[in-house]
Amino acid sequence: MTSSRPILAAANVTKAYGPVVALRGVDFAVAQSEIHALLGANGAGKSTLVKALAGVHTVDSGSLSINGSPFACKAPSDALHAGIATVFQDSALLPDLTVSQNLRLSRTDPVVFQRWLAWFELAHLQLADLVKDLPLETLRIIDLARAIAGDPHVLLLDEITAALTAEQAERVFSFLVHWKERGRSAVLITHRLAEVLRICDRATILRDGQNVALLDTSRVPASCHGSEDLDEHTLVAAMLGAAQHQQATAPQEATTGNRPQGAVHFEVKQLGFEKRLQNISFVLHGGEVLGLVALEGQGQELLFDLLAGERRPTEGAIIIEGQVRRFRSPADAVAHGVALVPGDRQQALLPSLPVHQNLAAPLFNHPAQWLTLPRHEEAAVHNAVDRLAIDTRAASQVRRLSGGNQQKVAIGRWLVAGFKTLLCFDPTRGIDIQTKGDIYILLRELAADGASILLYTSELAEIPLVCDRVLVMHGGRIVDEQDAAAATESTLLTAAHGLEALA
Repeated sequence: MTSSRPILAAANVTKAYGPVVALRGVDFAVAQSEIHALLGANGAGKSTLVKALAGVHTVDSGSLSINGSPFACKAPSDALHAGIATVFQDSALLPDLTVSQNLRLSRTDPVVFQRWLAWFELAHLQLADLVKDLPLETLRIIDLARAIAGDPHVLLLDEITAALTAEQAERVFSFLVHWKERGRSAVLITHRLAEVLRICDRATILRDGQNVALLDTSRVPASCHGSEDLDEHTLVAAMLGAAQHQQATAPQEATTGNRPQGAVHFEVKQLGFEKRLQNISFVLHGGEVLGLVALEGQGQELLFDLLAGERRPTEGAIIIEGQVRRFRSPADAVAHGVALVPGDRQQALLPSLPVHQNLAAPLFNHPAQWLTLPRHEEAAVHNAVDRLAIDTRAASQVRRLSGGNQQKVAIGRWLVAGFKTLLCFDPTRGIDIQTKGDIYILLRELAADGASILLYTSELAEIPLVCDRVLVMHGGRIVDEQDAAAATESTLLTAAHGLEALA
C-alpha cells in the first residue's frame, strides 16, 4: 500500500534555457513506497525535471522538498547526500575507463555493486572490462546497479528499460517490486506505456512543460494491460492532446501494404565473422525497408558493425550495385553510399556543438570548415531541419534537445550528406509515439525516393508499420524471412528463439 506522505516533491517549478521554457510551474510529488511514472512527449520537460531533482540543473523558481522540509539542490552531490540517485537517459560511464575505475570515481562500493549485478544476472561481468567494449544494455544495468549500491531513498530512472531486452526488463520490474517493499520509491520515465500500467502506482503527465494530468494507475487489473477507464490510449491522449493523438496514430495505419521494389542496391553473400556470425546472406532493393529482428546477443550489433565498416568480415562479401566492396573503415562505407544511424545516438552526435554543425558534420573532415558552409550545403541543412521538424529553440547545443529531437539530428545528418543505403539500429528506442510516427513516415518517404533501408528494431509492432520484409536472426545466423505485413509477434518470436512454427 502506497503511503500518502511525500518523500520528494517539487512545487511550482520553472526552468528556462535562454528562450526555451522547459518547465512552467510544474508540481510533482512522490510518496514513500511508490513507483511513480513521469510521462509526456519528447520535449515535454520530463528529463529537465529529473535533472532538477538530481541537482544537475538548478530551478529558476519554485521549491523542492524532502520529507516535507525545504531542499536546496544545487549540485548532484546535494541530491546524493539527500538520498536521491539517478540513472540518466544516456550512460554516465566514462567509455575509456574500466568498470572498476568508474566505480572508484563515483566512490561506489564494488562488493555491494557486484551483489546487485548478481540480482540482474550479470555476475559474470569483469570489473576490468573497458566500458566502451560493453553493449549498451549492459551499460544500463551497470548504471542502475551503481545507483542502487548507494542505498538511496528515491531512484530517478530515465528510460532505464529502453535499451533492455524483455528478459532484462523483467528483472528490473522484479527489482522495483522489491524496492517498493523495502519502503523505497522510484520515479520512472518510459515511453513503454504497458510498463506504466503494470508496475506504477501513479502517473504524472507533462505537456509543453506543464502538468496536464495525475492518474492513479494502481487500479488497473493485473491480468491485463488496461481497462475501460485507463489504458494506453488514455495515457497517449493525455500526453499529446486528443487532436495530436489522432494525427500520431493515423499515419501508422496508412503505411501497411505491399510496396514496389527497385533494383538490388545492396547484397550480402555468406558473410561471417570468426564463429560469431555465419553465412549471412540477403539482398536489399532500392525502395525497400528490410526489417531485422533478434533477441539479445544474437549477432545483430556485430552485423551492423560489419556492414558499416566498423569491423572487417572474416568471410563472405558485401556487394554494392554489383561490385564487391571491402570497407577498411566507416569512411569507406560512407564513400560507397552506406550510412549508419547507431543504436546509441550519442555516438553520432557532437553534444556541445549546435544543431547545424551536427547536421553538416559528415560533409567535412575539419571542424573549422563548419563555420563556412557553401550555400547549397547550408540549404541542405535547413531542408533537413524542416523535413524532420527538428525543434531548434535550443539549437546552440544538441545536448539541450529532447531525446527525440537528438535522434532526428542523428538521422538528418545523412539527409544532408546523402546516401543510398541507410542502416538504422533501433532508431525509435526511447522516444515518444509522435516522434516515432515522424520517423516511420520519413523512412517510408526515403524508400519511396529510391533509398534502401535496413532497420533493426526491438519493438516488434514496428515491423508491419514500416517494413516490406523482415529477417530473423538467431545464433549468429539468418533463420527466417517473413512478409512484414503478415508477420505477427508470435511468428517473429518463435523464429527469434530458434523454434519452428507450429503447423
